[in-house]
Amino acid sequence: MSIKVGIIGGAGYTGGELLRLLINHPNVEIEFVHSRSNAGKYLYEVHQDLIGETSLKFSEAQVSPSGGDLEGALLFLCLGHGESKKFLAENTIDEKIKVIDLANDFRLANSSTIGNRKFVYGLPELNKEQIKTANNIANPGCFATTLQLGLLPLAKAGLLKDVYTTGITGSTGAGQSLAATSHFSWRANNIQAYKTLTHQHLGEIHESLHQLQESFPSSPSGAGGLNFVPWRGDFTRGIFISSQVKCEKSLDELYKLYEEFYADAAFTHVIKEAVFLKQVVNTNKCLIQLEKIGNMLVVHSAADNLLKGASGQAVQNMNLLFGLDERTGLNLKANYF
Repeated sequence: MSIKVGIIGGAGYTGGELLRLLINHPNVEIEFVHSRSNAGKYLYEVHQDLIGETSLKFSEAQVSPSGGDLEGALLFLCLGHGESKKFLAENTIDEKIKVIDLANDFRLANSSTIGNRKFVYGLPELNKEQIKTANNIANPGCFATTLQLGLLPLAKAGLLKDVYTTGITGSTGAGQSLAATSHFSWRANNIQAYKTLTHQHLGEIHESLHQLQESFPSSPSGAGGLNFVPWRGDFTRGIFISSQVKCEKSLDELYKLYEEFYADAAFTHVIKEAVFLKQVVNTNKCLIQLEKIGNMLVVHSAADNLLKGASGQAVQNMNLLFGLDERTGLNLKANYF
């Protein structure tokens, strides 16, 4: 089958990653890429690694796939947070056209609907069956994806209590807009904690964990649940998470629990060796490792913030929406050296 695709906001990091994947996807025809600030430019003038890959230009006029079978059409929204809801309110998009939003506008249950569009939270390891029959997907956040994948098996087993998590992300997680803390001179040889205990992904993480374990708080409240300290790292891409929780089960029991939970997962792998970023950067994988000292369990999880944490997961969701193998177009190897 051929999926007719349009991209809104194709000039940023997630838009660029999406283009790199879709240009080589065997079932995709990119009809247009929208960008107000770059209209008329060739894609490769902005994403210079696409030289020789495409002759498409950015468009400002077209905002929706058109013509033919619209049930085989998809719109990716790669806009800033808060902009997707505004875009859908201001533009008429045929209801037959499926939408995948990469921002945070529709991730929470109380904000998952706009007009007749109901968005399903697009974490395949949690909601695969719902994704397959959905028309609209709220793609999870990068920290949220990596953190949740480390904790979902514990939630399903009812083993989560207070969780203490630290996580570090590369500078691309801050987006392409210039900011003091994304500037090379600031990032180089430097790290910093930010949004301590208040990160914007906490809501979606709590909702997902509560979905599997009702006793876990459904929202961040300061009274138990997830205590998350994110860090800015001095590298460009990748996320590394370490979550700590009290647990009486043995390490062997826990590994069995994780391996069973992810037995059918296309991209999430449980390993017993030490996890490190170079294993996952430039792939759609998430790797998970467990360590246990006494009654304290530490779960390490690592993923690429622009792929499994954004555009790669969006393509994985697209594959599920259209009945394709999840791995289609995502057979990516890490740049190990």
